[in-house]
Amino acid sequence: MRAMRVAKYGDPSVLQLEEMPQQKPGAGEALVRVHAVGVNFADIYMRNGAARMPTPMPYTLGIEGAGTVEALGEGVSEVKVGDRVAYATTSLGSYADYHVVKASMLVPLPDEISFEKGAAVILQGLTAHYLIHEFYPVKSGTTVMVHAAAGGMGLLLCQWLKRFGAVVIGTVSTEEKAKIAHDAGADHVILYTKQDFAEEAKKLTGGKGVNYIIDGVGKTTFAKNLEAVATRGWVTIFGMASGPSDPFSPLSLMTKSVTLSGGALFNYILTRDELLKRAQDVFTGMRQGWLKLRIDRTFPLEQAPEAHRLLESRQTTGKLILKT
Repeated sequence: MRAMRVAKYGDPSVLQLEEMPQQKPGAGEALVRVHAVGVNFADIYMRNGAARMPTPMPYTLGIEGAGTVEALGEGVSEVKVGDRVAYATTSLGSYADYHVVKASMLVPLPDEISFEKGAAVILQGLTAHYLIHEFYPVKSGTTVMVHAAAGGMGLLLCQWLKRFGAVVIGTVSTEEKAKIAHDAGADHVILYTKQDFAEEAKKLTGGKGVNYIIDGVGKTTFAKNLEAVATRGWVTIFGMASGPSDPFSPLSLMTKSVTLSGGALFNYILTRDELLKRAQDVFTGMRQGWLKLRIDRTFPLEQAPEAHRLLESRQTTGKLILKT
């Protein structure tokens, strides 16, 4: 089988397509014939060394994909051969023709949802679900700031927050992205490249600041979040697209009684029931038409380096997909 491998940390050029033996599933595992792969910032962190992996090199990148079940290991009852599935997992390897995945992490993919859409939505859809349901109690009238509002993650958040009746303030880098974020439901969009988003947030909220900030950007946004958030507001960090945030004093949270939390998807799908419930809500939103995907571009597997370059350049609006 073909696999996109990493033998050393570095820029996208370290990604190398190799032929390797097809894997076999062990107990509790399933072999998935991968048809589509979601490209994520997490893949970039694993490739460039920002996230040091316990897996020895070389290894195959990828934690998100969709395809069909080809074979089962011993004791698997969650899926059967031939099932269409999507998954987000901690076991690397989706940048390949085949991927061995824990069967308990596989989500049945409805027939009406393509493999491309399944790979585009499973990780980010589940992430959007927990970010909106598990922290600040979002309801009608809640003001929520979404950083990188025109990215794949940001667009899902904007749509879901509007479903809750929230007032959504998005931050983006260009006028083109501003229009895309508006179309996804953002009530106000701030061009952080031209405006101070903390000052603009205060203007938009009558000086109060926003109730809840959802931040997957990190370094370039974190400090200003503490200015933009309201008294007794909440900031959740779930990524670091611009790099790790600078150190800060926890005592600074006391000034406005701010709650700061960190989110990682795999802490919110600890059981299969929790995984399936979140996935069902995502698929229901897609079926009902209020949760729409934007796939920015699709690349063949061998062009994974180009997909990484595009994502790192922050030029994307929506999700990038690899096809095997």
